[in-house]
Amino acid sequence: MSLSNNRTEGGGKKQDADYVFYELTRSVCPKCLEPIDAQILVREGRVEMRKRCPKHGWFEALISSDAEMYLGSLRYNKPGTMPLGYSTEVVDGCPKDCGLCPEHKQHTCLGLIEVNSHCNLDCPICFADAQPGFSLSMAQVERMLDRFVELEGEPEVVQFSGGEPTIHPDILPMLRMAFDKGIPVVMLNTNGVRIARDDRFLAGLADIAPTIYLQFDGFSTQTHQAIRGKDLVDVKLKALDRLAKAGLDVVLVPAIEKGVNHHEIGDIVRFGIDHPAVRGIAFQPVTHSGRYIPFNPLDRETLADVIHGIAEQTQGMFVESDFVPVPCCHPTCRSATYAYVENGEVTPLPRVVDVDKYLDYITNRTLPEIQPDILEALEGLWSASSVPGTAAAARRFDCAACNLSFSNETAYLKNHVFMIVVQGFADAYTMDLKALMKCCIGELIPDGRVIPFCAYNSVGYRERVRSALIAGKMK
Repeated sequence: MSLSNNRTEGGGKKQDADYVFYELTRSVCPKCLEPIDAQILVREGRVEMRKRCPKHGWFEALISSDAEMYLGSLRYNKPGTMPLGYSTEVVDGCPKDCGLCPEHKQHTCLGLIEVNSHCNLDCPICFADAQPGFSLSMAQVERMLDRFVELEGEPEVVQFSGGEPTIHPDILPMLRMAFDKGIPVVMLNTNGVRIARDDRFLAGLADIAPTIYLQFDGFSTQTHQAIRGKDLVDVKLKALDRLAKAGLDVVLVPAIEKGVNHHEIGDIVRFGIDHPAVRGIAFQPVTHSGRYIPFNPLDRETLADVIHGIAEQTQGMFVESDFVPVPCCHPTCRSATYAYVENGEVTPLPRVVDVDKYLDYITNRTLPEIQPDILEALEGLWSASSVPGTAAAARRFDCAACNLSFSNETAYLKNHVFMIVVQGFADAYTMDLKALMKCCIGELIPDGRVIPFCAYNSVGYRERVRSALIAGKMK
């Protein structure tokens, strides 16, 4: 057998590739959603994914705009904690066996219940693609909560979402039920429209006291028109002021889209720190699943862009090194920081406690100066289950900062500790099954499954579950 001569026509000098081939992983085709191989490439300081579907050809997408930040985060990969049980078997492999299956590498830190599929807005950007369809019953939600308790033993956080959950007629008793089941932190994910207008509903929330996870994308009419389809600035501000008067804790949730509201990141941070109801901000680069405006997969907002935006737009209040990857999920997916705020002065915790030393699971595991109580506190803070404004977050901050001159009263710290988290979710263009297998945010399904969040939104589970619920095939 002879070898063919594969030299380029006319010979010439060999050329180096314009990228570093970092690794081979698995992803899905953005068109047919079938699992395929994917290359992770480092090119010009960025991290990109390149993959080929036999039916639909090549696809390329930006994973991170900062290769150093992306690669450096991999040191923070904490060993997973397994759930008490599984709901599916390994048959076809990731991501087709979600439920969780025994090959999943992490338990569920935060469980999501989508109580309905419809909404009182029609946003151009909506990963849930909210539309008329289903509305869960109290009995279904109770079974889902019981299953969550069964799988987790002592679940930490459950979040009610939709659609728009506040328009569900039973949302208040559902929130109360979650507390009654022993889940210590209950969250309500909302656009705030009903909160801004309904006194009776607000009073009901104040009586139950969930944490409010409030969509808050910026302050300009242009931003709201692009992301929400209408100007909601006054509605959001009114909702926040009413929540403050009701004594409810709020996490602002800005969806950041490149070219739309990146420039408002710093203003959102300063506003959040100053507002009496706001305990933290959860920035989310837009996930291009469900409904979204046209975009270029190679020119998109990434987790690194948001962190750089915070640093550039807050004039030193926060810098890039204040943000530490969250180890319970895959560390490329989520970064967070905490700050002590008093009299207008903001002190990020990583500047006074060596968080890196404790949460670097590759380099520093055998250092003798690592104190177990501080490690436990930092692992609790840098977790998807950590919710700002809660007593647990305040206690963990107190322990992590126990040698500092901060007031150590939990009730005091609750109002003076501020959290910023940047959470990147994968869509079909950026899905990395290696990261998906470590996902610790799970969609609770009426049939008992817990489906990792990115899989639910981006590989077809949402559509199948919605169809089954609408058809009455899932009780």
